[in-house]
Parts: sequence; C-alpha cells; structure tokens
Amino acid sequence: MYELNEKIYIFDLDGTLVDSMRYGVELSLGFLKKNGIAYPDDIVTNLTPLGFRGVAKYYEEHFGTKMSADEIFAYFQECLTDVYTHQIPAKNNVEKALKVLKSKGCRLNVLTASPHDLTDACLKRLGLYDLFENVWTIEDFATTKADPKIYDEVARLLNAKKAECIMVDDNLHVLQTAKGAGMRTIGVFDETSAETELQMRAISDKYITDFAELI
Repeated sequence: MYELNEKIYIFDLDGTLVDSMRYGVELSLGFLKKNGIAYPDDIVTNLTPLGFRGVAKYYEEHFGTKMSADEIFAYFQECLTDVYTHQIPAKNNVEKALKVLKSKGCRLNVLTASPHDLTDACLKRLGLYDLFENVWTIEDFATTKADPKIYDEVARLLNAKKAECIMVDDNLHVLQTAKGAGMRTIGVFDETSAETELQMRAISDKYITDFAELI
C-alpha cells in the first residue's frame, strides 16, 4: 500500500507532472491522418512509452512511411519545441505536492520518454527542475519505458531496491512494466488515458486524479 513516508519517487513527465499529452497525441495521430495511414484504436497506449524518437521509428517500421524515422522525429521536434518551452502548464497541485514531499525528505526523480531538450526546458520554465535529484529521459538509457531493464538500471543508479521505488505514471503499459519489474506504482488520471483508468486502478498501489491526493 502507498504511504506518504515512502521516500523514492520516480515521476513521468507528460500526462503526469504536466498537461502535455494532448499535444503529443494530436501531433502523432495527426501525422498518420495527414499521410492517410490507418491505425488501431489502442495506438496511443502503445506509443506513449516509446517517446517521440521511438514513435518515429515505430511509424517507419510498421507503417512504411515515406519519411525516415530521423525525418519524422525532426518534424516532431520542430512542432513541439515552442509548446514545451512556452505553453505547457503543470497539472493541478503538482508544485505544492512536490514541495511537500521534498520537505519530508523524499527523493524526487523524473523518468520520461520525452527528449531532454523538451523536458528540461519545460521543467525549468515551471520552476520544478531543481526539485528533482535526477531528471532522466529514455535517451539516457538507450531503451524505452516498456523495457523492464530500465527500472533495474534506475534503481541501481539510485542505490536502492526496486521495492523502495514508486513509479508515478499515467500510462497503463508503463505501470504494468514497472510493477512487473518490482516497483510500486501510482497511477495518474489523464484525459488521453481515461479509457484504461479501471485497469490502471487495478495495477496501481494508489490512483490519483489530482496531485493534492498524493499528500
């Protein structure tokens, strides 16, 4: 069960700390629609752990896009840089909750699928970056959040047991993978993953719809 005195938190960024998922979803699906590519209903859940570079690679490999993965990723980056740097807001009560946890001696970290240039710019603009001990993206591990090995490596870098770590995320696949790897989990509501809420509630040690519930 979740208790406030648990010390090591690993937060996702998009859809968890910040209200950004709608931008990524619109961009990713808009690219497919623009190119006349049909896609399955659950594609958002499947793509989210991959990051934008992983999505670009997935598109090239599975949909045979005319653009290469590098070209698709560059397009994503161009479209999102201004959004992350100037527009995306933090979710309700995120700053307050993080500061309360920090004041209680909790170790706060970020593990996101978004690249460093977008992640770091967004967190610094919101005044959240310095609250974290580590800000990691999947770029730092050369894998994705759908790979159980990433949680082994994160725990090693934290000099902690996986059972001492709590993964906080809005994506069902990430929660399932982190849980299977031995971490505890907190599910976070986001409109883009609302259809998997019941499954996330089932897999999570705690489920929140607002960060005020975390404290």
